[in-house]
Amino acid sequence: MSQFFQIHPENPQARLIKQAVDIIKSGGVVVYPTDSSYALGCQMGDKNAIERVRRIRQLDDKHNFTLLCRDLSQLGLFAKVDTGAFRVLKAYTPGPYTFILNATREVPRLVLHPKRRTIGLRVPGHPIAQALLEQLGEPLMSVSLILPGEVEPMSDPYEMRQALEHQVDLIIDGGHGGVSASTVVNLSDGEAQVVRVGCGDPTPFAVEA
Repeated sequence: MSQFFQIHPENPQARLIKQAVDIIKSGGVVVYPTDSSYALGCQMGDKNAIERVRRIRQLDDKHNFTLLCRDLSQLGLFAKVDTGAFRVLKAYTPGPYTFILNATREVPRLVLHPKRRTIGLRVPGHPIAQALLEQLGEPLMSVSLILPGEVEPMSDPYEMRQALEHQVDLIIDGGHGGVSASTVVNLSDGEAQVVRVGCGDPTPFAVEA
């Protein structure tokens, strides 16, 4: 049976954030809000928690996981960022974008794309997500909360509770969420190309055919 925390979306309660991070550090899988939609998160090196996320979402080993980072300096530890990519990241973070980049050796192998050795990274603008990252002190392994057979993320925390209370350890209610996942931009080949259009404006980037 999962726990259910109601956390203020603009002024997150420090006590509840600390409890949420304690759950993550002890191997928990949590549902939390971002500036695009709600997401599933766990500690990035926790194999059992990551496998639970895979089962909930029914993901294969080719899915690009995302590391949610506190800021650009933290992101730079986990991705190879050249000058061109840095300009893009500086202009569009924090925000509802996920950027696919070539990973550094700091990224655990179990969250890498098995063939391309790439990783999705994003810096969220949501206060609850930022508070979690600040308390955690490292990136959060994350995927959008889109259940099997659905095309849009779940947005109602009470519906999440009904659907997932026996599959996750914590659901954070930060109010109704968005129904679009982040826009995904591939920067790993040296050119910015949109591979998924979500709630971030794709206009500045080329869209893959």
